[in-house]
Amino acid sequence: MGNRFVPAILIALLVLFHAQLWMGRGSIPNVRDMQRRLDEQLAKNIKSQVNNDQLAAEVRDLKEGLEMVEEKARSELGMVKPNEIFVQVTK
Repeated sequence: MGNRFVPAILIALLVLFHAQLWMGRGSIPNVRDMQRRLDEQLAKNIKSQVNNDQLAAEVRDLKEGLEMVEEKARSELGMVKPNEIFVQVTK
């Protein structure tokens, strides 16, 4: 009786661990899905970091001088300095 009990316990444990490998919390499909979601989030983070870097550079330029403000006012609003003549060339 004792000789059959140990292998039965070992087989039951093997089945339990095998089931955990395929269906449990740390299962192969679950880990694969989490890895995919992690990769997607990392890609989003990289895009956000690039956008943040661009915004930080623009803020830095605005804080450091008025050249950027003047450039934006001239290009986007068509503003001119006193005693300047604005000439628009169309193609």
